[in-house]
Amino acid sequence: MAARIHIIGGGLAGSEAAWQAARRGVHSVLYEMRPEKQTPAHQTGRLAELVCSNSLKSEQQCTAPWLLKEELRRLNSLLLQAAERARVPGGHALTVDREAFAEEVTTAIAGEPLIEVRREEVSGIPPDGIVIVATGPLTSDALANEIGRLTGSGRLFFYDSISPIVDAETVDTGVAFWASRYGKSTTGTDDYLNCPLDRAQYERFVDELLAAQPVSAHIEADATPYFEACLPIEELARRGRETLRFGPMKPMGLVDPRSGRRPYAVVQLRQENLRVQSFNLVGFQNYLKFGEQARILRLIPGLEHAEFLRFGQIHRNTYINAPALLTPTLQLRARPGVLFAGQISGVEGYVEAIATGLMAGLHAAVLTAGETPRALPRETALGSLCHYISSADPADYQPANITFDLLPQLDEAARLRLRRDKQARHAEVCRRALERLDSALENYRHVHV
Repeated sequence: MAARIHIIGGGLAGSEAAWQAARRGVHSVLYEMRPEKQTPAHQTGRLAELVCSNSLKSEQQCTAPWLLKEELRRLNSLLLQAAERARVPGGHALTVDREAFAEEVTTAIAGEPLIEVRREEVSGIPPDGIVIVATGPLTSDALANEIGRLTGSGRLFFYDSISPIVDAETVDTGVAFWASRYGKSTTGTDDYLNCPLDRAQYERFVDELLAAQPVSAHIEADATPYFEACLPIEELARRGRETLRFGPMKPMGLVDPRSGRRPYAVVQLRQENLRVQSFNLVGFQNYLKFGEQARILRLIPGLEHAEFLRFGQIHRNTYINAPALLTPTLQLRARPGVLFAGQISGVEGYVEAIATGLMAGLHAAVLTAGETPRALPRETALGSLCHYISSADPADYQPANITFDLLPQLDEAARLRLRRDKQARHAEVCRRALERLDSALENYRHVHV
């Protein structure tokens, strides 16, 4: 019998992986426990059911989400085709009818003779063969325990705490100042950009934070408590008006060079290691609606005109510490026949889940032929996304959406030529990405479409 791929999870990533393998003549078995066993979020037994939103993000040309979708289209993504057929008006976003979208995917998968769908829960990873784990953020406890055994329980996270990320170009450095606490730095430089607040600014920030609207959870709150080490900032504020000043906004060891005094409170911005030209708001994970976050965070001096590449989140989410475990081809280093895709690999967002599913399906198909998978070029959105989840700092790994700061910078000549035109820079990044992808489609046999 020809080699088969076993794909665990019939969500966005698993469905796309199965379809891509079939397009290359490879059989797969797609396991989905619904409707036999439901999750707290899903409502039906359809494949690729969307549970949080019906938006697949911006379709505005030369944005990062548009680029990722354009690359997926060039690789004949089933789910992008289904999204087009199920599309509903949504402004600049690719917005879909959720039921119609899931039905499109379910019908396509059911009609593909090279894909066998098994409606059963998988509690263990097959001991041999090629396996794609695409079980999503609500992986069953039994399988999560098995993944923990395979990868090391310390590398499996059940609780996702994400701080906001801001575009570096939108931070007012006329207000924010570079400094390390007490002048200490492992690099010998001032590692943090510090936004200083006086007492009135701090009091207003706390007032607005306490009055802000939290996210309406789509998943019933379970018994998972907040970790004391990563409490949301609004929870800290509820514990006392000064709590933030002794936590993520503590001013100790910092002197504003413009005033020569220690600020009343400080918000520290830390440059992201693999995210070019962006800053993480240190310790600012929260559970607020995105619109509320933007409004309140822009009260911080220096962030009045900030553009956020990612907002803070805290939610139940099972994912592995991918940089410690995976290669850029999404293979488990300790067992290369096992690949991870979707949110369990540490990506955020529907399109990102589809993207990693597509790449896992391509790479798994290569493995069935006894060949070695090769990653797509870093200049592509797909290549950069896979590079991030396999190469970020494992000591502080946080899931990522696709943004331009994941992609390599333009060469110096292009940066100088376009330094005053952000839109033109983004257009050039997209042009470069699609050019490299087209070359890969010609030269990389394992991704030929």
